[in-house]
Amino acid sequence: MFTAKDVAELRARTGAGMMDCKKALTECNGDFEKATTWLREKGIAAASKKQGRIASEGVVGSYIHMGGKIGVLVEVNCETDFVARTDAFNALVKDIAMQIAAANPKYVSREEVPAEVLEKEKEILRAQAKNEGKPAAIIEKMVEGRVVKFYKDFCLLDQEFVKDPSKTVQALLTEATATIGEKISVRRFVRYEMGEGLEKRQDNLAEEVAKQMQ
Repeated sequence: MFTAKDVAELRARTGAGMMDCKKALTECNGDFEKATTWLREKGIAAASKKQGRIASEGVVGSYIHMGGKIGVLVEVNCETDFVARTDAFNALVKDIAMQIAAANPKYVSREEVPAEVLEKEKEILRAQAKNEGKPAAIIEKMVEGRVVKFYKDFCLLDQEFVKDPSKTVQALLTEATATIGEKISVRRFVRYEMGEGLEKRQDNLAEEVAKQMQ
């Protein structure tokens, strides 16, 4: 129906992500022109092109879980102060803060994961694969696959959005960029959990937050 070359060409023309281009071609039965239109109608192409722009405005949003057991501060950036004051942008910031409270990411993106942390994780995954009796020839492929799972667990942008697990947080930001019309990005966050690091009764606070979001 279509080839990897078609996906790459559509990506070059529209600036959309590889997976979005593949989905567009699938939806349009491989028709290149229809796929281009599909991406534009969804706002994905326009949103992707905005990623190179500078987003230096925004807000520092906060979320305190009921009872004060989890607190989050997150900086979300946009391009203008006007957008930073809109209800739509601030609702997005709140959703992201609640996501961090519920899913407990350690990093904003894959690029933030320290090399030594990633290598240590790979060593653990290699050991697990060997203990499972997997052939040496496929262990590295298994490790790479499990590293993707590591990213989904600990990198905010790779996580499933708690309110709608059919999309990632990155997809949420891409949609917001298309809707709002400005580049939207998460710069940094900090998450506090009451008694973190102290010996205490183990409650699933993240699960409580996730339920509250639904």
